[in-house]
Amino acid sequence: MILPSAYLPPISWFVRAINTNEPIFIEQHENYIKQSIRNRCTIDSPNGKLNLTIPVDKTNFTGGKCLMKDVRISSHSEWQRQHWYALETSYFNSPFFEYLQDDFHPFYEKKWQWLVDFNDALFAKCIEIMEINISAMKTEEYIGVEKHDSSIDITPYYQVFADKHGFLNDISIIDLIFNMGKESAIVIENTIKNKVIK
Repeated sequence: MILPSAYLPPISWFVRAINTNEPIFIEQHENYIKQSIRNRCTIDSPNGKLNLTIPVDKTNFTGGKCLMKDVRISSHSEWQRQHWYALETSYFNSPFFEYLQDDFHPFYEKKWQWLVDFNDALFAKCIEIMEINISAMKTEEYIGVEKHDSSIDITPYYQVFADKHGFLNDISIIDLIFNMGKESAIVIENTIKNKVIK
């Protein structure tokens, strides 16, 4: 299975990664696609869905294109402070934010050069916290990300603002982790068992 590098991917990304017997590869050699999960995640916020986007440095782009592995994170922005503030504001009252904030805050303090490195490091932290065994390898040449036309209905779980705007399906894995902690793995497993993959 070939998956794109993603910033705190949607839950369905992890469902697909777990629900396969194939080796998992993270595509490093595709052309970067802007306004996608490669540099953007969607979280729950007091006002509903909120997109957090990592700004990228365009100096490596030729004709508007750049391989994913060569995409640099822009150093001319306060995106890390802004993203952490959004996460803190949105999840401060979630069951596991206080317990897990020290696991994630360092990612928003360290300066990162490459987008794939930042995404990979966050992915590793997420599977460590959820105690999920996923072994993903980086592609060494272009293979191509598999297209998924189907939508996945995630097994509902507790969300902080559900009373205001209902359950938000398939948003970032960080929402699941801050709300469910290690039980995030159970939600993913139940999503697979309930055969809600269409």
